[in-house]
Amino acid sequence: MTRQLAGMYAALMTGLTDDGAFSPDRQRALNAYVLRQGLAGLYVGGSSGESGLLDIEELLAQQEIVAGDAPDTVLIAHVGAPNLRDSVRLAKNAAKLGYQGLSALPPHSYPFTDAEILDYYSALQAATDLPLIVYEVPIRTGRPIGLETLVAIIDLPNVAGIKYTSTDMFKLSMLRRRAPDATIFFGFDEIYLSGAVLGADGGIGTTYNLLGRLYVALDQAFRSGDLAKAQRLQDTSARFVEALLETGVLPGMKAALRAIGVDAGPTRAPMQMRVDDGEARMAALMARPDFVEWVA
Repeated sequence: MTRQLAGMYAALMTGLTDDGAFSPDRQRALNAYVLRQGLAGLYVGGSSGESGLLDIEELLAQQEIVAGDAPDTVLIAHVGAPNLRDSVRLAKNAAKLGYQGLSALPPHSYPFTDAEILDYYSALQAATDLPLIVYEVPIRTGRPIGLETLVAIIDLPNVAGIKYTSTDMFKLSMLRRRAPDATIFFGFDEIYLSGAVLGADGGIGTTYNLLGRLYVALDQAFRSGDLAKAQRLQDTSARFVEALLETGVLPGMKAALRAIGVDAGPTRAPMQMRVDDGEARMAALMARPDFVEWVA
């Protein structure tokens, strides 16, 4: 069964100048690299793109630049802003630019109730005709959304599915049964295979920016029944993520990109490298044969 928007997507990162301003030139250089990796598409303006540290004008500009660079690529715009007005503005802009889908974090600036979260998604899915991918990510929002509420959200008219970034795998299996037609993306790169086994239709991840070819191969190995190969590739992914957890995920990713010649700039303050030798660590990692073979 092929579900809407299914496949492997890079959660696109953001190019910044050395002083932390949005950089169209560095964004285009990053786009060019990611687009060579054979992924199904790009997920634009999400947490991997430092969206919580960007203002809405920068996010609108990023949407436009990516749309211009990727006219033949499936694009999902993340539009989950701290307030619904900005979310709707981002959604309508993405629709105007020809994006194929939308996604959004649930509102999380305050301890919103499940009913308030349902109302938010109801308003957002009605703002355009684009299919909406909702988002379960307790590590970012501070709490999970109840299963019944998630099913109610998925049942809204323009909601196509969910990006599920949680280690509650039993909940994922229940969600797969309760929403058989929904597209489920799994959001933890280092255990993507676990999500695929339980019915995920694809993944959306930060490390796909750098190692997208690996994740495409991992997904293909699983779906063709070559579990041993899928496990080997997942182990390579896990070892890369383990290194990132020491440096900080986004600072480490940008250092790794620089090591292969793609300069996306620094991360925006207050985000910073967690170790003094982060650049050297990531350069050494990217020189290893098990990672070199996956550089696009």
